[in-house]
Amino acid sequence: MDYLLDPAEQPQDVPARLAEQIAFIAEIDRLKTVLRLSPLLAADRRENDAEHSWHLAVMVLVLSEYSNDPVDIGKTLKLVLVHDLVEIYAGDTNLFDTEGRKNKAEREQAAAMRLFALLPGDQEKVFHDLWEEFEEAQTPEARFAKAMDRLQPLLLNFGNEGGTWRGPGVTESLIRTRTSGIADGSRELWDFTQKLFDLAVGRGWIIRD
Repeated sequence: MDYLLDPAEQPQDVPARLAEQIAFIAEIDRLKTVLRLSPLLAADRRENDAEHSWHLAVMVLVLSEYSNDPVDIGKTLKLVLVHDLVEIYAGDTNLFDTEGRKNKAEREQAAAMRLFALLPGDQEKVFHDLWEEFEEAQTPEARFAKAMDRLQPLLLNFGNEGGTWRGPGVTESLIRTRTSGIADGSRELWDFTQKLFDLAVGRGWIIRD
């Protein structure tokens, strides 16, 4: 796969650093083409990764007061905006895709190496470090960012009377287990989530075990 705007294809008198940055900015346009399984609430189509990342960023601005620990909002915004960029090459792996999750880490690590290498060295490290911080979820910001990443598709599913919860092999216990990381970032939002699940089960949108 060729880059969308390779530095070598840009005007020759452009500084190398700027050419690399522009190449990266152009390349991440691919994120708009990566479809997720989550159905939108406002239209009859699936969400793409860029829309998902934007939604998470707004959720951070609105919901950060519910974080278990105080968070740097600017840092948390960086985490949610960077976390899915690797899916440009690795593709989206649905939360309930047990088979796809087996090699998800390897696919995404390789994608991160390739994508962030487009940037100048100092920025390559910054972006790679942000991506790894999100994945490792060891800081308050990363835990809250992860919580938003779990909560957002959950809201889409509830609003669509089940959405991806109606997929093969998806049951109540699996849903609760794989979204339980919300509690690591926000116990209040996890309590809210449990109430949504209870309603969804009662309405037949989630299959009981």
